[in-house]
Amino acid sequence: MPFDCDSVMGKITRSLMSSSGLNATSTTSPSGPPVRETILKPQFPWEFVQIGNCGSPVELDEGWLMLTHGVGPVRKYSIGAVLLDKADPSIVLARSREPLVHPEPSEREGYVPNVVYTCGAMRHGDLIVLPYAVSDTFSNFATMRISALMQILRG
Repeated sequence: MPFDCDSVMGKITRSLMSSSGLNATSTTSPSGPPVRETILKPQFPWEFVQIGNCGSPVELDEGWLMLTHGVGPVRKYSIGAVLLDKADPSIVLARSREPLVHPEPSEREGYVPNVVYTCGAMRHGDLIVLPYAVSDTFSNFATMRISALMQILRG
């Protein structure tokens, strides 16, 4: 079934990244203008400079899996994840304390150094398949068992 942001995500219809956090536009007020609220702020060193979302959320039994990118010291881009409540995706249930994917020393050189980035992931059975780019030079794939990812997120 295709992802329909308006019907599936309910009140969250658009995400915006900034240095202050991941924001969402709420459409809960039919009579007034949409309200912008911050649902995620940088909390860990690997995301202190900037945090943002990476593609559409992935539906899991446990909630909505949203991949994030964080920018830390020396403009190092890493990939993390957040688990959002299914009924109200503005509620953060869990998040990664450390990046799931980060630039390895051998991957820090390239057109845009110190960067790993993804535009989303997909679920395949009990796996999350994560395509990602490295330093705008080449692409790679990572796979994670959903059960292991849930353990990481819940710390």
